[in-house]
Amino acid sequence: MAEPQPPNVHEGVDPTDEPPATAPPASAEDRKAAAALSSLDSQHTVSDEPSKTKNIDQEALAKAISRLELSTGAKGVESTELHVSEKERDFREKRRREREERERVAKVKVDGGDVALLIQELELSKTSATDLLRSHGGDAVKAMRAYVTAAV
Repeated sequence: MAEPQPPNVHEGVDPTDEPPATAPPASAEDRKAAAALSSLDSQHTVSDEPSKTKNIDQEALAKAISRLELSTGAKGVESTELHVSEKERDFREKRRREREERERVAKVKVDGGDVALLIQELELSKTSATDLLRSHGGDAVKAMRAYVTAAV
């Protein structure tokens, strides 16, 4: 059996360990969010009625949410959707155009003889030759010029 330990010694705890210090919030928005969260964690008086504590929790939650909304300037989900950045809109528009271009190119019919010509002259794989032809509207001359010009 193990011998009894003094009351100030706890199993598994190293006395040299210090609890990790949390850094204070850097920005005003972070401080407001921390205040809102701490209001949720505040001590409540325990009552015999669970509905009363539920109302207190609801009030603390509503107060925290209103503080967060004030700090971000948002009035709900709808207004945050209105603040989509211009970069995001440009990115979405670019993706949409690229998708439309891929769909248009996929519909282009290519001649097997033109594919064979590109394979033989440019030493491309069949898929690369087909993609090159499709991207230039099935015109072998345009495809070859574009390939040679891009390589230079």
